Amino acid sequence: MVPRLTTALSGPVLDIERRFLDAMPDIERWLRGQWQEHTPPFYGSVDLRNAGFKLAPVDMNLFPGGFNNLDHSCMPLCVQAAMTAIDRICPDARKLLLIPESHTRNQFYLQNVARLATILRLTGLEVRLASLSPEIDRPTPVDVPDGSALLLEPLRRAGDRLVLTDFEPCMTLLNNDLSAGIPPILQHLAPHFVLPPLHAGWALRRKSNHFAAYDQVAADFAQLVGIDPWRINPYFSVCDSVNFHERQGEDCLAANVDAVLQMIREKYRQYEIDETPYVVVKADAGTYGMGVMTVKDAAQITGLNRRQRNKMSVIKEGMAVSQVIIQEGVHTYEQVGKGEAEGVAEPVVYMIDRFVVGGFYRVHRQRGKDENLNAPGMHFEPLAFETSCSLPDHCQNPDAAPNRFYAYGVVARLAQLAASLELERTAPPEDL
Repeated sequence: MVPRLTTALSGPVLDIERRFLDAMPDIERWLRGQWQEHTPPFYGSVDLRNAGFKLAPVDMNLFPGGFNNLDHSCMPLCVQAAMTAIDRICPDARKLLLIPESHTRNQFYLQNVARLATILRLTGLEVRLASLSPEIDRPTPVDVPDGSALLLEPLRRAGDRLVLTDFEPCMTLLNNDLSAGIPPILQHLAPHFVLPPLHAGWALRRKSNHFAAYDQVAADFAQLVGIDPWRINPYFSVCDSVNFHERQGEDCLAANVDAVLQMIREKYRQYEIDETPYVVVKADAGTYGMGVMTVKDAAQITGLNRRQRNKMSVIKEGMAVSQVIIQEGVHTYEQVGKGEAEGVAEPVVYMIDRFVVGGFYRVHRQRGKDENLNAPGMHFEPLAFETSCSLPDHCQNPDAAPNRFYAYGVVARLAQLAASLELERTAPPEDL
């Protein structure tokens, strides 16, 4: 069953969707030109928030871990897009090494790895899996909930390449975001042997760099379609040298929170929006929804209790938070389900190369429209995208499903383009 979106019936019709629909030929031509100048990441996923008056990305993941949440009907698009990416990177590729996250107990993540390996095998590649975990010192089968099994093998180094026993891959695909750092075995490898590049991992990557690149992309795109860039772009600011345990950087953080809130209030007055502005303070590196809090008043920053400070002080792999991004909060007016099963939802769009390959809704029944949904208690609705994100229908209303999903796909591709610029700008002078 396709989940019902209450906004499809009662929410505001997006002027953005109408603009995108009218400018569709110009949009596609412009994006095509951008991809001639910039190389897209191998894959990515974008968290979007749809506030009716605003449709914007709030996070961009370059090591997506939810391919298992895509409906099976997305598989042909995934395979075709992966073929395109591989043809561009290494047309003669025959063998691919896939390196997943080191944890092997997260059953949902294992399903993601299995789905990703299947996509890659269907492109004609021989795919094997290697682990960065020192615990994997021999070929180790790992059961997957669907009854299949993954075989994790210990990773070895041969010169400037990675190998397994009797297996020399043409390329290596990371599905490990390197939150704990870049291990020596991955450093100083042959150019373009590892995708995404190592500086795309959270050991070096910063969300603020991504949204700085997105600022440029959104401004150029907004001029193309004739909209205010703010309609597709959240304000943000950054604070360095933050230590939540020691209350270090509180003044900087409070001042930046107040400044971003003031900018949001001005836009709300301009567009006569009757909502309470808020910001999301989150670690400038990392994922899994850790190190995140919602703030509606700068006074909340100086009033954090010990439990709240502890929650903000560390992220995945126990890494300490020292830099945060203060990002404009975007309400989500979308809801999935009915009655007690109804929950606030946000779309997550998946891409391989420059193509949208599918999407789903992250849903949380205990969270509000102005809260972080990437938290315990969330679930995913894999059937929510009932149409492709690339087939707008001019015969229907701008808010009809094909046109809403097309708008999702456009903004997601803008984020993917911003990731291309981000990786270009932050590339180290020498290969790691």
